[in-house]
Amino acid sequence: MGNTLTCCVSPSASPKLGRRAGPAEPDYESEVYEAAAGDAVAVAPAPATVEPTELDFGAGEGHHLQHISDREMPEDLALESNPSDHPRASTIFLSKSQTDVREKRKSNHLNHVSPGQLTKKYSSCSTIFLDDSTVSQPNLRTTIKCVTLAIYYHIKNRDANRSLDIFDERSHPLTREKVPEEYFKHDPEHKFIYRFVRTLFSAAQLTAECAIVTLVYLERLLTYAEIDICPTNWKRIVLGAILLASKVWDDQAVWNVDYCQILKDITVEDMNEMERHFLELLQFNINVPASVYAKYYFDLRSLADDNNLNFLFAPLSKERAQNLEAISRLCEDKYKDLCRVAVRRSFSADNFIGIQRSNAILS
Repeated sequence: MGNTLTCCVSPSASPKLGRRAGPAEPDYESEVYEAAAGDAVAVAPAPATVEPTELDFGAGEGHHLQHISDREMPEDLALESNPSDHPRASTIFLSKSQTDVREKRKSNHLNHVSPGQLTKKYSSCSTIFLDDSTVSQPNLRTTIKCVTLAIYYHIKNRDANRSLDIFDERSHPLTREKVPEEYFKHDPEHKFIYRFVRTLFSAAQLTAECAIVTLVYLERLLTYAEIDICPTNWKRIVLGAILLASKVWDDQAVWNVDYCQILKDITVEDMNEMERHFLELLQFNINVPASVYAKYYFDLRSLADDNNLNFLFAPLSKERAQNLEAISRLCEDKYKDLCRVAVRRSFSADNFIGIQRSNAILS
């Protein structure tokens, strides 16, 4: 996983998108325009938007910057209660979704609504059902659906409308077309959020793992900056999280100018400024431990199960079993090699320390 962050200010093609010749596919552009311009929404009006506040980011200019490892654990935050930093803390999106899940179950019970025919497949003594999504290789389509559903619950069940000007779409629009004020007064539906995110991932060729890291950064931003994701800022916050996650996760990251080619009306300067503010608000904490990543993956699966977003199950055949066994052996061999390297390095370090101590005694 690459850890190099870059801002592109040149219109040249990036290492990743430069491999595709010709313009982007037409359906990507039309869907981005439709998502960026704002689709019709049919959800109850949200509370009145609180005026966004400004943060001063120029105070630290000229000072010596700490190494990024010194910024990974902010001292002024309760990390054990922050799900994006601590593996035992409950994810925010799952807790926000439980209100709707309980209401749905209660309504079905009171109205005697039958769950209908069971579509979920269960393993038996003769047949084992497995899906093609694992924590190391998640299914792209289902993962994006789950991540956008988590964003939907963040917006719908938000505590307030705290925001910042850099993320406000009214101050920094994603399209030249004027967006009606009514658009900012209603919560977006899940399908509109999914269409916006799916189009970015398709056009930029991003992976499912990047979607999970995007959600981690989004919840970290909401916690660190103490803001809410709402109708006025959700697109720019999601775009900033995707931009950062793609650079941290992917060794050949998509450059900022490529997102400008996808969204058409946004400028490179705007993308660069949003990225700088996003990193500043995260206190440059872009570290995602494996335990936190795994927690978000399994909580997304729980969210999918609660909302009937079933993964595609298939019977375990002989060929799939052999492939799983081969992958398991490969991972086991890699783990053994890593352990051998760690032991060698530890032994070399101990010998080096012993030699230094011996020289000190002799001298």
